[in-house]
Amino acid sequence: MPTTVKQLLDMSQQQLDDLFRASPAGPIPAGDAAGTAIVRPGTDLADVAAQVVNKVAWQGKVFDPSTKTLRNKVTPLGVQEIAAEVYVAPSWFDNQECIVLDYSKTSTVAQAVRDEIREVRPGLYLGIVFIGEHKTINFALEFGGAAPPAGPWQRFTSRLRGLFGRKTA
Repeated sequence: MPTTVKQLLDMSQQQLDDLFRASPAGPIPAGDAAGTAIVRPGTDLADVAAQVVNKVAWQGKVFDPSTKTLRNKVTPLGVQEIAAEVYVAPSWFDNQECIVLDYSKTSTVAQAVRDEIREVRPGLYLGIVFIGEHKTINFALEFGGAAPPAGPWQRFTSRLRGLFGRKTA
């Protein structure tokens, strides 16, 4: 069983599919997850693509269990946008229980997107992205790891909160 995101990147597409099939849905996550796009897994391109996507487009997701929603961390600034509903349902991949991240009612930009995740070890989820009903890429979500360094927007807003006496954590 993989224990790191790097191990997921190094697996073949077939191995990722088999791991997804073999994994339980796990609990619906809460809080901030570091995200890694898994494009062309098992190839030299996988690491490069993951880094490029992380720097320019997508850094992960923030789950809010009180509203059963999430927001994606997008753009180089990590802005929290592109919301999804979060619930448990059968997977389009194998008809077994998974956690669905459904953008159809919450996003104009990503209305045709449905993500499905399963927990491959505590705090590490493997995901599949569907556009329409077409399976596209995989991704990983890791909870509870070391916090990523604050980006320019986070540093700026933290300083503003500090100036106005608001908690910065």
